[in-house]
Amino acid sequence: MLNHSETMTRSWKDAVVSFFHPRVMAMLFLGFSAGIPSLIIFSSLSLWLREAGIDRSAVTFFSWASLGYSFKFIWAPLIDQLPVPWLTKTLGRRRSWMILSQIAVIASIVFMALVDPSRGAHSLTLMFLGAVALGFFSATQDIVIDAYRIEAVISELQAMMASAYVAGYRIAMILSGAGSLFIAQFLGSTKEMYRYDAWRYTYLIMAATMLVGVITTLVIHEPEQNLSRKVPAQKNENIQFLGLFLLSVTAFILVFHHGEKLVAQIEPFLKQILGDHGPGGFILETLRLAASLGAAWMVSMLCISMGLSRKELVDRTYVEPIRNFFKRYGRNLSLLILCLVGLYRISDTVLGVIANVFYQDLGFSKIEIAEVSKTFGLVMTIVGGFVGGILSMRYGVLRILFLGALLSSATNILFMILADFGYNMTLLYWVISADSLAGGIATAAFIAFLSSLTDVSFTAMQYAIFSSLMTLIPKIVGGYSGTMVNGMGYPAFFLLTAVMGIPVLFLVWLAGKHLKLKHS
Repeated sequence: MLNHSETMTRSWKDAVVSFFHPRVMAMLFLGFSAGIPSLIIFSSLSLWLREAGIDRSAVTFFSWASLGYSFKFIWAPLIDQLPVPWLTKTLGRRRSWMILSQIAVIASIVFMALVDPSRGAHSLTLMFLGAVALGFFSATQDIVIDAYRIEAVISELQAMMASAYVAGYRIAMILSGAGSLFIAQFLGSTKEMYRYDAWRYTYLIMAATMLVGVITTLVIHEPEQNLSRKVPAQKNENIQFLGLFLLSVTAFILVFHHGEKLVAQIEPFLKQILGDHGPGGFILETLRLAASLGAAWMVSMLCISMGLSRKELVDRTYVEPIRNFFKRYGRNLSLLILCLVGLYRISDTVLGVIANVFYQDLGFSKIEIAEVSKTFGLVMTIVGGFVGGILSMRYGVLRILFLGALLSSATNILFMILADFGYNMTLLYWVISADSLAGGIATAAFIAFLSSLTDVSFTAMQYAIFSSLMTLIPKIVGGYSGTMVNGMGYPAFFLLTAVMGIPVLFLVWLAGKHLKLKHS
């Protein structure tokens, strides 16, 4: 994979020309397919729910529907281990799962389109279930695309593969973000006058755009070499592995669901101790999540002890990829890298959950938000992605990783200035430009960095762990962004998100120092 040494640089010409490699161009369209579901859960849905009269705190809690991205490492081995009937023989291992997940994403978006969240708690629950399904299948698509990206080209092209992926992803976000807002407002839904039909047709159109991913999957070829270390399992092994997975997931869901009642009973007492805006809710939800994961693990161990599944199969699919990572980097450096991966995106992710609501609270219309944030801003992110990719190839990934973290944290201060000025279109353009450019640079460098950490013998599982970890803490904290804003106001909240980025700078510097020593 990528060499961590900062001395491994390339000419400007080589860095630019590499973008036109056929596999790099294909990644542009696969990135588009991965980006369509993102804002449908993470951003556009929040405006739909607000127009439907849903409380701000409940709206930001919906961001937890995308936590499937943070736990995709749980079923990544399932995708590596199990073939898709008929499709795997026809399309290959990666493409079969890719097209299956894309069809499931389309079905999930259509389901959400057929639900009106303003019709009561039952409809809101159905909408949440649809969002959870969309997050799950979108995360599944990401697992396959990430594995394909790492396996498809030599390591030297990974920075530009990451840039192409970011570009396609952000183009899709323009369509699913700005496009959905334009369509919904054009069809007559506003903050003052909510129309369900407008949002229904908007989401159906978004489902149709996923056909870009389906067509791309049918056109591309499987990677020339099978980089997976696994020997294909026998049919009975596949059945055992699938059964073990389903039982463990069932245990997780049951404990997580029934834990909600216990949390509701304890939370009032904890609020009396820590205050209404204290970390009590976060602590309880973290314990609830840990208990659910523990239950899933206990069920899997019970199945193994009863002979329902082989321990060697679990070790091969779950334990060995983790053992391999710690063996390559050592315990201390591995833990440092995992901390960096888990915290790198926290500053911009926590802010991003509440960003659309912030713009609307300042008086900006959906059209203005779409023009500046979802169109102009995402164009700047695409530019930042290519700049980040070229700079990473020219100067080394770690230097640009530090630059991206610094810029992402610093630009959050600009949101404090915007909150002080209020409605100001010129200032909004400047704030969004700086924030988006910084985000593009950081994302391209970060994806290339994560790819460099992955052993090609465990592509899907290891990268799924890294990409899951990078969203887990930011998304959990981001779910409380609405509550934090209600308690401290926007300026203090934006300052807090900027401060969150300071420890990341230290982690990048420390990781770079140890990685250079290791590879010197």
